[in-house]
Amino acid sequence: MPELVAAASVSAALAAVRCDDVDAACVPLENSVEGAVPLTQDELTHGEPLLITAEAYVPITFKLLARPGMTMSSVRAVGSHPHGLAQVRDWVARELPQARTVVTDSTAAAAEAVAAGSLDAAAAAPVAGTRYGLQALADDIGLMRDAITRFVLLRRPAPAPEPTGNDRTSLVLWVANEPGTLLGLLTEFASRGINLTRLESRPTRTRPGEYVFLVDADGHIADPAMADVLAALTRRGALLRYLGSYPRMSGRSVLPPDFASAARYREADEVVTALRSGHSPTEPGGLTTDEAVARGAGSRGGWGVP
Repeated sequence: MPELVAAASVSAALAAVRCDDVDAACVPLENSVEGAVPLTQDELTHGEPLLITAEAYVPITFKLLARPGMTMSSVRAVGSHPHGLAQVRDWVARELPQARTVVTDSTAAAAEAVAAGSLDAAAAAPVAGTRYGLQALADDIGLMRDAITRFVLLRRPAPAPEPTGNDRTSLVLWVANEPGTLLGLLTEFASRGINLTRLESRPTRTRPGEYVFLVDADGHIADPAMADVLAALTRRGALLRYLGSYPRMSGRSVLPPDFASAARYREADEVVTALRSGHSPTEPGGLTTDEAVARGAGSRGGWGVP
């Protein structure tokens, strides 16, 4: 069994990986209610490179945890992670109008502060109450009862896990702030039949109004279409960071169209190799015109060319 090591924050967890003090770190990337976790995104964009090797989707339930003997009327301060406070703000405003909110590095850190006596109550997961010997003053206080947080496992750069057929590739992209540049990047994916599942912007930290783009796409770097788009993005000078290819833990990848399949890439490579050597196939893709039309290759951008 791997040894679990606690970290005070996302930054501390990733610093431990970068310093080789631990093998990997599990950190939140996005939440179904509050969206992206900016600190994690910024660490992945600006810190020393790390790769995502796995993901997990964790249902989130919040309890109001306090030391034994505390009552609702005695709570003057409620602590939690910023995403946690956002999810319980309506409940706190309604049930604890006298209480102020306190931002902590994590929901667990809030529970630890309660146990230490420096905070009255914490909005945290039920397991935190068990760990720190706290009682629940209220259950299920979150804004959405079916909230889910996506966590990712980050390691130092190494070869990607083997493709499973249901994979995700994450990237950080950059383009000059000029008309059509972002459209050009998106076209690279579309022209290779690659489905995007997430596109978010974050400031570059250099000048106002300039951004990098964090992208999730269906597929694996071992897939010819994904490798091809990474090469195209590199030629454009747009690939700021490759964040990894790893198995999807929720949903199914959208399969690429026929023209972007591995078989069609192989066909195209064979045709180009033949043409370079001075040999000319009967028709591009090794098909007669009638065969190509019959299978609809021309209407799908076929002829063995991706």
